[in-house]
Amino acid sequence: MPQFVILTGPSCIGKGPLFVALRKFYPDLAKRLKPVVLFNDRPPRPGEEDGVDYHFRPRAEIEALREHPGYVLVNVRGDLQALEIDSVRRIVDDGFDPLFEGNPFIPTKLRQAGLFDKLATLSIFLTPLSREEVLYLKAPERRVDMAAFVTDVQRRKLVNRARRQKVNLSLNDLEDIERRAASALAEMREAPKSDYVVPLYDGEGNDNWDAFYYPIGSARVALEALAALLQGQPPSGTETWEEGLVP
Repeated sequence: MPQFVILTGPSCIGKGPLFVALRKFYPDLAKRLKPVVLFNDRPPRPGEEDGVDYHFRPRAEIEALREHPGYVLVNVRGDLQALEIDSVRRIVDDGFDPLFEGNPFIPTKLRQAGLFDKLATLSIFLTPLSREEVLYLKAPERRVDMAAFVTDVQRRKLVNRARRQKVNLSLNDLEDIERRAASALAEMREAPKSDYVVPLYDGEGNDNWDAFYYPIGSARVALEALAALLQGQPPSGTETWEEGLVP
């Protein structure tokens, strides 16, 4: 039976390199999956391809899709993204399992649109902090500003990724990094809606993904968890989060 595989989490958490690692080390599992390509009004990053990573379109063109009931539109950290609902159904009709890899607010919209009513789902949220770490940090005696803490964690990953893509960062680059980092805590509040939560500390561009050929650290743990879930096996390294865990 086909299933819609949903991989979500904050920007730069490591969704992309996780799927790349799956294709490299578990090609038989990866070939069952076909990514859902969203529309996006932001310009392509170095190495991205139109029609592969996103359908890159002017904002006005994506705004016009609001008039069509077959599209779901979401403002994602200032970027306007859209997903054609029938594109998911076409993937199923072609004999593949659709793979959504992106922001957690889009699957929420798809759920509200009733797409999941007749389609099995496997949803996985990648988080920069484990459940135990969230509980530790939000304890009153530690007086931690969780929003500032999580923003700083993700900011460092985003800066590292941007510096790998560009030698010099513009003001627009820095503002984009700050928007993405600041949205991470709100996105973490979406984690309880997923079937599984996987702590992932090795963000995009981290050496643990491919510098040593085999992934190590939390990159390896996340890869093995994803592979086990796709095979219907009991995974290790996964958690279940309850509503209200993230303040």
